[in-house]
Amino acid sequence: MEYVIEMNHITKQFGEFKANDDITLRVKKGEIHALLGENGAGKSTLMSVLFGLYQPEQGQIKINGKEVKINNPNDANALGIGMVHQHFKLVHNFTVLESIVLGRETTKGGVLKMENARKKVMELSERYKFKIDPDAYISDITVGMQQRVEILKMLYCDNDILIFDEPTAVLTPQEIHELMKVMKQLVEEGKSIIFITHKLNEIKEVADRCSVLRKGKYIGTIEVADTSKEEMSEMMVGRKVNFIIDKKESNPGDAILEVKNMTIKSKHGKDAVKDVSFEVRKGEIVTIAGIDGNGQSELVYGITGMMPIDEGQIFLKGKDITHESIRKKCLDGMAHIPEDRHKDGLVLDYNLQENLVLQTYFTERFQKHGFLKFDAIRKYAEELIKKFDIRSGQGADSVVRGMSGGNQQKAIIARELDRNPEIVIAVQPVRGLDVGAIEYIHKQLIAQRDAGKAVLLVSLELDEVMNVSDRILVMYEGEIVADVNPKEVTTEELGLYMAGAKRSVNHGV
Repeated sequence: MEYVIEMNHITKQFGEFKANDDITLRVKKGEIHALLGENGAGKSTLMSVLFGLYQPEQGQIKINGKEVKINNPNDANALGIGMVHQHFKLVHNFTVLESIVLGRETTKGGVLKMENARKKVMELSERYKFKIDPDAYISDITVGMQQRVEILKMLYCDNDILIFDEPTAVLTPQEIHELMKVMKQLVEEGKSIIFITHKLNEIKEVADRCSVLRKGKYIGTIEVADTSKEEMSEMMVGRKVNFIIDKKESNPGDAILEVKNMTIKSKHGKDAVKDVSFEVRKGEIVTIAGIDGNGQSELVYGITGMMPIDEGQIFLKGKDITHESIRKKCLDGMAHIPEDRHKDGLVLDYNLQENLVLQTYFTERFQKHGFLKFDAIRKYAEELIKKFDIRSGQGADSVVRGMSGGNQQKAIIARELDRNPEIVIAVQPVRGLDVGAIEYIHKQLIAQRDAGKAVLLVSLELDEVMNVSDRILVMYEGEIVADVNPKEVTTEELGLYMAGAKRSVNHGV
C-alpha cells in the first residue's frame, strides 16, 4: 500500500511527560484523514513533529515511501507539507497579501515584486470562493477570514499535504460548511489532508478514515463510514459519553442581571451594540446566539467593564454597577469566562496556582500586610485542581502556556465558579474543546443554574445553544432580533434570525 505519510513509532517527550507514546499514523494519498482525541491527547504535538517544530526522541517519518528528516518548517514546506495552526500565526499589521507571501517573496534588485503574487493569490481566492480583500490588514478582518488567509498561504506554497489543526474551532456554522466544501475540493485535486478535530459531526461529514489518540497513545484507525459517533467518542474518551444534556426544567426567580438600553459605538462609526435591553434571572441560562461579529463581544465587554459603554445602565441584583471597576464587579458577584482565554483569561507565563488566585490574591485568605501566603495559595490550587480535574505536567507549578486548551479552560472555570458568583457570564466556553471537556463544562453551568445562580452564555455553536439554554436571544448587527424558547424553535429558524432574514414579533421589532 502506497502511503503519502507514514509516521512510525513516534515518541515525543517533554521532561518525564510522554506527549506522544509510540504512535504510528499512516495517511493514504488523496484522503481526508481525521486525527481525533481529547485535549491533551497529543494530536497537535504529533503534527508539530511532522511539521518540523519538534524533534521526536524515537521513530521515523516517511513521505511517499522515502524516509525523511524534518528539522524545521522549511524542510516540511520543501517536502510539500503545509499547516494551518489552531492559533493562527499571522502578523497583525501586515496586509492579507503580505501575510500570504511572507517567506516566499519575489524581489528584484532588492525591491519587492508583488504583481505576480497578487495575481496568483487572487486566482486561488476565486478558485476556492474565498472572497478576500488582499489589501485589508489582518488586524481588521474576522477570524473566519484570517483562517482563509492561512489556507491560502498553504496553497500559495503549492503544498500537497495539508494539516488542518482544529480549523473549525473559531468558525460559524455557515463558514464550517464552506470549509468542508473546500477540503473536499482540495482532495479531488489530488491533495491529502490531515484534519485534527474533536467534532464528531465534522468527521462524519468529510473524513474517509480516522485515527484516534488517547492520553498520548494510539488507539486505532477506523473507516468513518462504518463507525458511529458513539463508537468514535468511546474510543476517544475511554468511556461512554452522554450526548443528551441532562437537565431538569428551569424555575427562574428574580432578575439578577439587568441591561437597560445599552449602546456601544464601534471603532468604525456605526454602533456595535444598539440600544440593547434584557435581563437574566436567578435559576436560568440565557444564551446569546448569533454569527460572530454581530456585537456579542462588545456587549460582554460592556457588561464586564472591559470596555466603556456610551449609553445605558447595568444592574446586578438591583444595584447600578454601570461605572464600577472590573474588580468591584467581581466582588459584587460577577464571574466571567472570557472569549479569548489567552488574552483575557490567563497570564500565560504565570504558573497554574498563580492563575487560580488572580481575582482573590488580595483577600485576607491569601495575603497578610501585602505579602502573599504561598502555602495557602498552593493548598487552595491543589483543591481546585482535584475538584475540577485540571491536568498538567507539573500540577500547581505548571506554566499555563504549556497546558492544553481544555485544561487552560478548566482552570478559568475553576477560578470563576469557585468564587460562588451570582451571575456567570460564559463566552464560548467550549470553543475548541473535546466531547469529554464539553460535557463537563455544560454540567458545571447547569449546576450553577440549579444552585439558583444566573448564567449568561454566548455561543456560536447551534447544538450548544439548543441544548443548554432555557431562553435564547439572537443578536444581529448589534441588536437583539429574537427572544425565543429553545423548545419552540428549530435550528433552521434560528439560522434565519442569525442571518438577519427574520425578526421575532414578540421582540417589539
